[in-house]
Amino acid sequence: MKKTEALVIARESLLLRSLPAPVADKLLSDATFKDVLRGETVFLQGDRAQVIHVVLDGWVKLYRVSPNGNEAVVNVFTRGHSFGEAVAFRQQPYPVSAEAVSDCALMLISARSFISILEHEPELSLAVIASTFQHLHDLVAQVEQIKAQTGAQRVADFLIRLCNCEAGACEVTLPYDKALIAGRLGMKPESLSRAFSKLKAVGVRISRHQAVIENIQALQDYAEKDPADSWSKEL
Repeated sequence: MKKTEALVIARESLLLRSLPAPVADKLLSDATFKDVLRGETVFLQGDRAQVIHVVLDGWVKLYRVSPNGNEAVVNVFTRGHSFGEAVAFRQQPYPVSAEAVSDCALMLISARSFISILEHEPELSLAVIASTFQHLHDLVAQVEQIKAQTGAQRVADFLIRLCNCEAGACEVTLPYDKALIAGRLGMKPESLSRAFSKLKAVGVRISRHQAVIENIQALQDYAEKDPADSWSKEL
């Protein structure tokens, strides 16, 4: 990836796009770049955070491993997303680990440089708050999905977010393996397979790493349907 393209992607990230151009340019001029192979560790839980990561290409997962060895996927980030801001600004240990789930290109922005700028221009803190709030909002949305939607509805919503068209038919590429998709959606792999089967009724066909959606609006309606509706019909 050319440096000019990388800078454009980073400049449009949630963390940087609300900053004045001179400030963003200053941060980007001091940034470093890192290529990470699929399966390679970006950082481990307990490592001290000193940089903010911006994904330029590929996919990165954040996860925790429980005492019994089970892995819980906290979030997955892709092109243009930043992560690790809050903990980097505090220079604290990472509460999660990060791993590349595909070959990735990352940009690393020095938290110390960012803090120095904020100390001289505290009004820019609003941009940082907006970024960390978005991460919180995403986590709340994940919890809401797990509590309020069926497994098939969560998969439907996941597919809709991958669509690059707003209506009609659409074909999307699943961005990472199905075991990780299941973990990201709070499901077991076998539950994901059952969810894919249920979505055939609303025009979704899964073929290896491709999902063919006959009608995006029909899938959207299914994702937003109150699960209690089907229960009440059975009573």
